[in-house]
Amino acid sequence: MEDKSSESQKLDRSIKEGFNLSDSSGESEIRMLPRREFLTTAAVLLTATVLAGPRGLWSDGVRETASRQRYRIGIADLMIYQRQKIGSFALSEQLGADGIEVDMGGLGDRPTFNSKLSDPAIRDQFLADAKSHHQFICSIAMTGFYAQSFAERPTWKQMFSDSIETMKQMGVKIGFLPFGINVDLIKRPELRPVVIERLKWVGEKAAKAGVVIGIESGLDAAGELALLKAIDSKGIRSYFNFEVALDHNRDVCKELQLLGKKWICQIHGTNADGVHLEMDPKVNMPRIKKTLDKMKWSGWLVLQRSRDQKDPRNVPYNFGANARYMQSIFNAKTK
Repeated sequence: MEDKSSESQKLDRSIKEGFNLSDSSGESEIRMLPRREFLTTAAVLLTATVLAGPRGLWSDGVRETASRQRYRIGIADLMIYQRQKIGSFALSEQLGADGIEVDMGGLGDRPTFNSKLSDPAIRDQFLADAKSHHQFICSIAMTGFYAQSFAERPTWKQMFSDSIETMKQMGVKIGFLPFGINVDLIKRPELRPVVIERLKWVGEKAAKAGVVIGIESGLDAAGELALLKAIDSKGIRSYFNFEVALDHNRDVCKELQLLGKKWICQIHGTNADGVHLEMDPKVNMPRIKKTLDKMKWSGWLVLQRSRDQKDPRNVPYNFGANARYMQSIFNAKTK
């Protein structure tokens, strides 16, 4: 049963400073526009991708097509006000994306995530709806950890076990773990030993389940690489975030190159809110694509933010523009 802690303290105080999430009433502001307005290129129509998608849902022909699509564009359900809602797949299709990063739900003071996906019937509904809209679940996000410390929570093993089991049951290969404001290893270096110890355990459990947990530590590439090597697990990799690098005046391309193909499992491909990606002078997307091409990296770039500060709650306007732009850069030549 949902607690009454002011809607889980406004989604754990908007999860992260600057996310500006709405409460449930905000969904009424999402205006569903005709699909034709968003599907602008043939590349956008090639949304069937299986690298990290539900198992056994797609035909061999679709798998073959998806295998030729090197880059896929996803959207975080939390940021389009569709946290663990089946409607996210229809909306993502309309916006021109390839799939959804599904959130595990809020934490608050609970022993684990407030997730509906522990119910097999609901999981099946999610997978069926994804299939009907030619969408995939690119990752399972533990965004509750933006505001909660996994290094200090006593029930951390249950939280990670539930997330990994959800990934396993839904055939999702990538999990997203943000360190958040409470596990800032730059400001709180004393947490490093316990972070390494706990992530060794998480990594071992993830590897046994055949999945990978991608971390967003806030460290620079050299620092995160050193942390990953200290954890030394096939089940732990980097979930790179453009915004984190840009917030610290780091060169995104140099950071990507320093981390390297082996260590990056997935990417959050947006910046802080202000303007759309195409208009952002800090984000040289063609250069980023060239860098990833040269690295021979492939996978999902997931949209979180880069919303127009003048109209941040207009989901079709913001995420439609960013999805179209990302498809035009990364999949314009997809056949």
